[in-house]
Amino acid sequence: MFSSASNLRSIIDETGAVILDISTNRMVTLNATGGYIWDRLRQGKTIIEVAQELSCESNQEIAEVERDVRDFVGELMSKCLLRDECTAKQDPLEGRR
Repeated sequence: MFSSASNLRSIIDETGAVILDISTNRMVTLNATGGYIWDRLRQGKTIIEVAQELSCESNQEIAEVERDVRDFVGELMSKCLLRDECTAKQDPLEGRR
């Protein structure tokens, strides 16, 4: 499951999304597809679930859509807009023992 930081605010509509980081006043805009993915991930859906829904709605191959969704999620994570709750809950000392 993915979550966004508490310092982020977003507005989503059919044309996309605007994400504001209130701690830095940094703003990110997403197109309609990006807004769709952002909204579904914030609802608690998995990458697979989002890709399946998007594939059905767009009549695109699931493998291609899933790859694109994973790439997009990676971009969001690299910009610290999204984090993987499973990774965030891991023991920070794991792997050092």
